[in-house]
Amino acid sequence: MKLAIRRSWSRVCIGLLGAFLAIQVVPYGRDHVNPPTVREPIWDSPATRALAKQACFDCHSNETEWPAYARIAPASWLVQHDVIEGRAVLNFSEWQRSQEKSSDVAEELVEGEMPPAIYRLMHAHARLIDVDRDRLVRGLTKTLGVLHREAGHRER
Repeated sequence: MKLAIRRSWSRVCIGLLGAFLAIQVVPYGRDHVNPPTVREPIWDSPATRALAKQACFDCHSNETEWPAYARIAPASWLVQHDVIEGRAVLNFSEWQRSQEKSSDVAEELVEGEMPPAIYRLMHAHARLIDVDRDRLVRGLTKTLGVLHREAGHRER
């Protein structure tokens, strides 16, 4: 009985390993070429840009820093999808085109929706302390010329 269970587990493990190796040949998510930066917004200060780069640029600019796990499927698929989606919604490197979500940036930061929790978990640099988050909110509000709702936002 124990031998049969061991064989079953061995087959499952070999099957999973085979599947893992097979999905590595799928090319999606491995082409990590950043497009050129065309035009950035006129930042209110270098500090705002630095905080945005720290917390936002990996998904919302053409200056993505691709982590090592972004070359291994299926993580590479998820990372590629998130970057494509993030750049489509808001891209600080292509400010010449319409940025449909620029008016929501400050509010999403205040509410903790951005950066997403899973991203903050994997990237310590994106975990802004309250003071830096508030500075980024104020700076982006000035830079983007949008107002944010005061709910939950405390001036420091």
